[in-house]
Amino acid sequence: MLTTVVTTSKSRMRMEGATVSTDAAVREIDGVRLPRAGDWVIDPAHTSIEAVARHMVITKVRGRFEEFSGTIHIDEEPTRSWAEIAIKAASINTNAPDRDAHLRSPDFLNADEYPELTFRSTKLSHRGGDRYEVVGDLTIRGVTRPVTLDVESGGVATDPFGQTKVLFSASTMLERESWGMNWNQALEAGGVLVSKSLDIEIEVQAVLQN
Repeated sequence: MLTTVVTTSKSRMRMEGATVSTDAAVREIDGVRLPRAGDWVIDPAHTSIEAVARHMVITKVRGRFEEFSGTIHIDEEPTRSWAEIAIKAASINTNAPDRDAHLRSPDFLNADEYPELTFRSTKLSHRGGDRYEVVGDLTIRGVTRPVTLDVESGGVATDPFGQTKVLFSASTMLERESWGMNWNQALEAGGVLVSKSLDIEIEVQAVLQN
């Protein structure tokens, strides 16, 4: 049987380039420290969602989405926790306007017809320590496929404005053709212009809703 103890932990977290000391209410369940139950809304100003692809086989190109919203619900029973997020497809930014326009086109995200990418978790598993596995449904271009995220908890902290925040890092790899993004060009030296696989890297701060 799970037993829950509410404790106060003193931790030192790295936020906004400065070390912040905070007292944060957390729970301990069978020796695992967890944020307290509640809804935590993603803070877009301190969250990054990035995709990394190989260009011409060897070079990494990094793109980030600049408009998104989402909620992390942490349940009293941790395995019933869930997360959901909606991302504006047209907000992709690789710091190259022509490339960004191509990524928004029907060759890739088809942002005019499918303006949002969505993710909704369906299963949470504890992998030991601060590590978790989150399975969920990712919808791109109207196509929904299951994905698995490797998630690491960064704990709970209070920012300089008094907001209680939970911190997470997550990563996965996607095969873009599974969502109908098939465009490519062959290279004379072999290989293709854009890799079929994408590395997804996510850093999240979410604010506790009182």
